[in-house]
Amino acid sequence: MDAAVTAEQHEIRRTLRDLLARGAGPDAIPAAVSTAEGYDPVLWCRLAGDLGLPGLALAEEYGGAGCTATELALACEETGRALLPSPLLATAVLAAPLIAALGTPDQRAALLPRIAEGTLTAALAVPGGSLATALGLTGDNRDGTWAGGGRAGGIQVRGSEGGGRRLYGEADRVLDGHSAGLLLVAAHAGGYPRSRTLLFLVDADADAEAAGLVRTRLTSLDETRPLARVELRDTPAELLGADDTADAADALATAGRTAAAILAAEAVGTAASALERTVAYVKEREQFGRAVGSFQAVKHRLADLYVRVEAARSAAYHAAREPDAGPLALAQAMEAARITTGEAVQLHGGIGFTWEHEAHRYLKRAAGDELLFGPVHRLRDHAARRAGLFGVAAASPPAGLAHGAGVR
Repeated sequence: MDAAVTAEQHEIRRTLRDLLARGAGPDAIPAAVSTAEGYDPVLWCRLAGDLGLPGLALAEEYGGAGCTATELALACEETGRALLPSPLLATAVLAAPLIAALGTPDQRAALLPRIAEGTLTAALAVPGGSLATALGLTGDNRDGTWAGGGRAGGIQVRGSEGGGRRLYGEADRVLDGHSAGLLLVAAHAGGYPRSRTLLFLVDADADAEAAGLVRTRLTSLDETRPLARVELRDTPAELLGADDTADAADALATAGRTAAAILAAEAVGTAASALERTVAYVKEREQFGRAVGSFQAVKHRLADLYVRVEAARSAAYHAAREPDAGPLALAQAMEAARITTGEAVQLHGGIGFTWEHEAHRYLKRAAGDELLFGPVHRLRDHAARRAGLFGVAAASPPAGLAHGAGVR
């Protein structure tokens, strides 16, 4: 047992690993992703009902287990090992913390118990297609340029008769946006001079045509991470929270740091599983009358990967306890996953290059996550600027290079 993990945390991890070994895994992925939801709804009900997975980090007063981000990170490490297609990340890691932090007592009481029991899934929809910037992982999200900045583009909000709100605009690359029952939409209010980013609740289970809501599932590199385009055409919405004078950027950045730590643990699970499967393969595959794994060059490559994965795991566990370290831990974990899964394809030889082989699924998970939540060099650059490592003058990038407008 890992010395950094308590007995209770170890039991959560072991129980989930056993359940996923029986009901999930790479062999079950094609059937799961081909469903309308993009995941296995029966397995999701078991994860929610038997293990309480979506409510693991929610307070007990809302039907959750009252655990911390550490327990959720350990659970996501196991889902990463199995490449599990599920709404856990979008619902429990991204949406639920924002509802808990910003929602009114009535909103929390109405939504969080349903999330905890698994009957309601949620997705965070941000315009501009840059979830990493919206969460403050790869750039400063306070000026709102990632969401249109109050100018043309983005998602705009306007009042309607009766005091309601209506949204108009579009969000791309929304994780699990095609199937979520609830959408948390980042939109601009106040016009350009006083523009501020607010979060709104959209009931996606309502009559979509009448609500002006159009959701389209997109083709994604990683089929276990279903993405969607969400179009809002005068769609009724409810402000998340009671005060529309506060900007949601700080809440998004706070949630982003914790999400980064959990994502780091998930990426570690992906890398560790890919490495274990590769070690098992090279022990069986023979060349020149001996196992491929017996060659010294192969041993050295595997040893280097092991050290890389274990270092990333230590960083992820630390970040789960200290969320401010989340972005750097995520960068290290995603880099470890990219390198490890790439080596896994190489060490599987000819069979590893076939698109249907499980090694490619791990490679696509690693590459897809870096496209969605990275890239690695921007995670590190923004973390270094936040820490003041480049000095006061370099704390904010020049205007021409802000938000990746210049050199990538």
